[in-house]
Amino acid sequence: MRIVSLVPSATEMLFALGLGRQVQAVTHECDHPAEAAELPHITRSVIPDGLSAREIDTAVRERTEAGQALYELDAMLLAEIEPDLIVTQALCAVCAVSVNDVRAAAAELPSEPRVISLDPTTLGETLTDIRTLAEATGAVGCGDTILREYADRIDRVTEAVKDAGRTPRVAAIEWLDPPFVGGHWVPQMIEMAGGEDVLGLAGERSQTVTWEELRAGAPEIVVSMPCGYDLQRSITETLDHGERLESLGATQVVATDAAAYFSRPGPRLVDGLELLAHVLHPDLVEEPPPGRLARMDLTTGAGAL
Repeated sequence: MRIVSLVPSATEMLFALGLGRQVQAVTHECDHPAEAAELPHITRSVIPDGLSAREIDTAVRERTEAGQALYELDAMLLAEIEPDLIVTQALCAVCAVSVNDVRAAAAELPSEPRVISLDPTTLGETLTDIRTLAEATGAVGCGDTILREYADRIDRVTEAVKDAGRTPRVAAIEWLDPPFVGGHWVPQMIEMAGGEDVLGLAGERSQTVTWEELRAGAPEIVVSMPCGYDLQRSITETLDHGERLESLGATQVVATDAAAYFSRPGPRLVDGLELLAHVLHPDLVEEPPPGRLARMDLTTGAGAL
């Protein structure tokens, strides 16, 4: 089977299912596992590199309001591959090639590929997507094994925090200029980790808020998870907005590898859940491996990895 993945989270799922050799091309953002990054890139972003958070937000808004695409698909490479399966998504207009463009391109191919759109809004739906891909690719046995492992890990987290005795108030900030609070699976993950999301709504889209609304939420813990950014970029963004974050009055601010553990609805959301549970209840949940979060000191402008 020849597979093209147009979503980083789907790429991670496919490799987790042992299908890496069947994946023929991926997006320009697919960087996990390392082998995926070596595959041909079949997409590119039309948003220039090097923009600030505000400039990125402005460029995205301008193009989406004008009905213009944010990503381009390499139709020539797609035709050369003659895929049997294309995996895409319609959940987020700023995260991947338009699903309508994908279906139109697929309809022109002699291979008549199946197009699967993965559009989860909760952690449970993300795990269901693993089963969907497993069934579509004949990897049901491996999928069942993976799902049992993830279910066990989730159960261990919820069991560890169920009698914590306190429920910290958490602000999960998915973008900093303008501020967005995380939606979809993030508020659910916070609740499962033993916290209370002060503004995000489980299963709903991420939403813009004001700094005044964030302050009114009175968060005890702020988790900085700017969408699509790795840990070092998250640290930089967090420090760049340190004065405003400090004004929220939280006792703790952490920056995270958002691209790995929160932005992408893939297997590593379970790692993100374990990370959150440790941040919220460090005495009950084991510390995650290095490189996943940084505890920020906004006064000195430093982050401890």
